[in-house]
This record gives sequence, structure tokens and C-alpha cells, in this order.
Amino acid sequence: MNPVYFIGWTFYRTLFATYFRWRVYNAERVPLKGAVILAANHASFLDPPLVGSGLKRDINYLARKSLFRYPGIGWILRTVNAVPVDRDGGGAAGLKAIMDRLHDGGAIILFPEGTRTVDGNLQPARSGIGLTVIKSDAPVVPVRVFGTYEAWGRQVKFPKPKRVTLKYGEPMQFEQLRAEAKVCSKPRLKEIYQQVADEIMAAIGKLEPRRD
Repeated sequence: MNPVYFIGWTFYRTLFATYFRWRVYNAERVPLKGAVILAANHASFLDPPLVGSGLKRDINYLARKSLFRYPGIGWILRTVNAVPVDRDGGGAAGLKAIMDRLHDGGAIILFPEGTRTVDGNLQPARSGIGLTVIKSDAPVVPVRVFGTYEAWGRQVKFPKPKRVTLKYGEPMQFEQLRAEAKVCSKPRLKEIYQQVADEIMAAIGKLEPRRD
């Protein structure tokens, strides 16, 4: 971790441990080195720093490309490993930036649902994460956060001191689908992207807020 990232990481770990009384399970399932995709449910603005704070390695975050235009904010975002993407997180440039981080052995957090839940329940997965997974060779670690919707969901104006829980799942490999994607038809390729996304979302849904 660079000094700026470490300061932010320490701040959030302290915040989650005190104000939110966090619980973290199975962080050892995430490799400390090498490329990895962290796929988490999305309930709050707290989710990205929460997922990153539970690990003793730095990770890459997605941030709107427009934010990088501001000198001070842009410098901070670059220093804390933010990846510039279009507003909807898509686009060839955004995908290339994500792939570059993975090829360099980085960890990156993605949200299969695409946006924050409106009611606290898990949402269907979008195919975008499937495309990223298929084009990479990185393992995928499903992650589930609990309590962040109650603490600072869409309906909450100021973060409440609710307990938050974070659980990392077993790494997922997609060798067979990656191999098939190299030779299949375009219609089948789109099906594979959605299949991967659905399998990841199902794995997230199976995680419970307690240790196995």
C-alpha cells in the first residue's frame, strides 16, 4: 500500500470497527498477491471501502471518469487505485483499464448488480461482470455485505451506527466457460456472460452472516 492508501485504509478500518462494530469473516480466502476479482452485492456507498478494509492488501476501485478532471480529487483517486470508467461502468476504455489492473496482478472490486439495491434485497446480476471475468484469467471471490443498507442505504440521509458484517466466499474459477468462450458463437457468448454473472450472484446469495 502506498502512504495515502494506507492512511485511508487505516481510517476506514477504525471507523468500521468503532462506529459500525464490524465483523469480518474469511478474509484469508482472498489471495494476498496476484489478480483477483472481488464480486460483492451493493447496498450502500459504504460497500467499496468496507470490502477493501477487510483485506490486508490494496485493491482497485471504480470511479466516474468525470471526477478525475478535478485536480485535487483526481490526484486522490489515482493515488488510492481508482479506475476511471464511464458513468454506467461500461465502455471499451473502462474495460481496458480494468483488464490492465488485473494483468498487473491487482485486485478489483465489481458489483454484479450494477447499482445499489432500492429495498435491501439482492438484485439480478447484469452481464457486464461476466464479460470481465471471461476476458481475464483471475479467480473471482464472491463477497457479501450485511447491514450497510440499514446503516446508509438509499433511504438513510446520514450513516447510522448499525452493525455491518462482511463475508468473503470461496474463490470461483471459470476455466470451462472461458475455454468455450474462445470458440463459441456470438449468441452463445452473450449467454456465457450472463451465466457467469448469475453464478456469481448465486454464490453471493449463499453466503450467510456467520462463519462456516
